[in-house]
Amino acid sequence: MSDRRFRFGANLLMPSRSRAQWHDRVREVEDLGYDILQVPDHLGMVAPFPALMAAADVSRLRLGTYVINAGVAEPAYLAQNVADVHRLTESRFEFGIGAGYVEAEFAAVGKPFGTPAARVGRLVEVLADVRERLTAEPDSPVPPIMIAGGGRRMLELAAREANIISFSILANIGPGAPEDAFATRIDWVRSAAGERIQDIELNLFVAGVGTTVSEVDLTLGTTMSGRSTDEVANLPAFLVGSPAAIAERLLRYREQFGVTYISVLEQDMRTFAKVIPLLR
Repeated sequence: MSDRRFRFGANLLMPSRSRAQWHDRVREVEDLGYDILQVPDHLGMVAPFPALMAAADVSRLRLGTYVINAGVAEPAYLAQNVADVHRLTESRFEFGIGAGYVEAEFAAVGKPFGTPAARVGRLVEVLADVRERLTAEPDSPVPPIMIAGGGRRMLELAAREANIISFSILANIGPGAPEDAFATRIDWVRSAAGERIQDIELNLFVAGVGTTVSEVDLTLGTTMSGRSTDEVANLPAFLVGSPAAIAERLLRYREQFGVTYISVLEQDMRTFAKVIPLLR
């Protein structure tokens, strides 16, 4: 069992039409009881670094990228952004990074999508370069690093390099009972991390929350897994039930898997907020 307290993140995906509107959304995240505001790194969505700096003006939330696409990033510019966001938010920044999975985003910057192995290799290079540049700064502005993924190579890399490991929806998908694939991924991480596991925070990305299955958008899960709606609804990435039932489930996940950090999408943050007081 982990003795860590729970932390909760809300992921705001879409840009706002104005600074005031963005500030209102940020304040709502804080008012609902979340610990960290997260933003993605996808074309057509909110631009991560300016959005986080604008959020820092109106809240004391921690702030994170979920997650930077290493496949399209240039390490020198990325390190510059990470360093200054870390400084200007007074060390409230969490640097989330992944290998990238949307082929069109690679094409948009003229970079090859490549194989999964090539994308993981690129992540290794980018992360090492960024970390080297940050540690070379006089004030060493290195924030906590989150690596998100679902495959074995990604999770073993995260077990060696990250402060926080986020299990994406891909970490939920596999043969057997709904939680079997997730349990296997936890075992990979524990084995690769060794004694270091005590210092790693485990995050679960939640793709849908609702009281009943009909209230939850399961499209992402059914598309990626090929499973039925009922099967997907029981995956760890989808939390279906009353607030008390969801809280009980997450307490079990802390006991069984060591997961204590939960991230939800903006569309679900009001529903999930009813769970938060039950886990404080």
